Amino acid sequence: MEILTSNNIWMMVCTALVFLMHLGFAFLEIGLTRQKNTLNILFKNIFIITIGLLLYCLIGFNLMYPGFEEGSFGIIGFSGFGLDAPLNSEGVIDLTYNSGYTYWTEFLFQGMFAATAATIVSGAVAERMKISAFMIFTLVYIGLIYPIAGSWKWGGGFLHMRDVPFYDFAGSTLVHSVGGWAALVTVCLLGARIGKYKDGKPQAIPGHNIPLATAGVLILWFGWFGFNGGSVLSAEPGATSLVLVTTSLAASAGGIVCVLFSTLKYKNFDLTMFLNGILGGLVAITAGADQMSPLDAIYIGGIGGIIIVFAVSFIDKLKLDDPVGAIAVHLICGIWGTLAVGLFGNLASLSQFISQLIGILAYAALCIISSFIIIYSLKKTIGIRVTKKEELEGLDAHEHGMVAYPDFRLNEH
Repeated sequence: MEILTSNNIWMMVCTALVFLMHLGFAFLEIGLTRQKNTLNILFKNIFIITIGLLLYCLIGFNLMYPGFEEGSFGIIGFSGFGLDAPLNSEGVIDLTYNSGYTYWTEFLFQGMFAATAATIVSGAVAERMKISAFMIFTLVYIGLIYPIAGSWKWGGGFLHMRDVPFYDFAGSTLVHSVGGWAALVTVCLLGARIGKYKDGKPQAIPGHNIPLATAGVLILWFGWFGFNGGSVLSAEPGATSLVLVTTSLAASAGGIVCVLFSTLKYKNFDLTMFLNGILGGLVAITAGADQMSPLDAIYIGGIGGIIIVFAVSFIDKLKLDDPVGAIAVHLICGIWGTLAVGLFGNLASLSQFISQLIGILAYAALCIISSFIIIYSLKKTIGIRVTKKEELEGLDAHEHGMVAYPDFRLNEH
């Protein structure tokens, strides 16, 4: 019972840390965008975590962990609506669920992950997507698509059933790329912000509060200790400590290498690239944080930092307007981190690399097709983009009827 209590306490602490990541995402997104859209972004982030937990309770958890029967295809299953804690032989709730923590802790920890996928999309489509369209997208993507995707690996589905199972420790693909693919599709269908591209060349649209964005990244790094540390699924000292070390080293290497390459390429010390390099390192190590040595983590994070520099530039050349760099960070570094499991660490082998590639392609197919159907349907019905006037004057005033930073001098007598 003492071991169970220790594990459960650690998992609850990690749940709280992952919850805090939503504050980090909110700060990062509003910091890197314009003042006139601050409330809109905050509203989306609050909506995501609240509706996400409700949907995960009602259908998501049992879609993600359906208990695939032996001989099934392991593609989709459902074990019923709502939460129903397992009972022991005496009809009392079984506290030893999953051999380490309670059923309720499992639900809440995984529920925090579910909401993160839609948060990634929020940043990429900032400043020009209708709030109503985004809310409907979130309902479907968090309620149905993310849990089905999660079931393929974490729920014991077909990617887990392989002779060499696909491996994704804490979600480089299952969380970050699942959100990243949807972000890519939505940005393509939505189009760029007014003024972002002039004569085919990208124009800088500075964020209004870089200190807040910096705070957001530091909060996200802090929350990642729960994101990756909790994915050990116990408080086992050796495994947990290693994961926290590899996570921090990858983040550090990602930031340093990114800012060095960025400075060489653009001849200035760009703080926003530094910040996204840290996030790229964190996303990259997430797939194999428990399988890597400290040196492996530095390699993986450092390469993630290089990827950020060139991915951001490449995405701009494609005229894909991503205000916060979500596609580069979460999708491209997520793919890199997933492939890295087959190249570095304890699982490195050709067969593992192939398994990782198959998993990436499977998730790409699911997420691209499903997000295209959702967003394209919304585009043809209620529309997904605000009017030119609304975009120029700001979504806060038009969609929310207020502003984040009122000028109190206007009310002085």
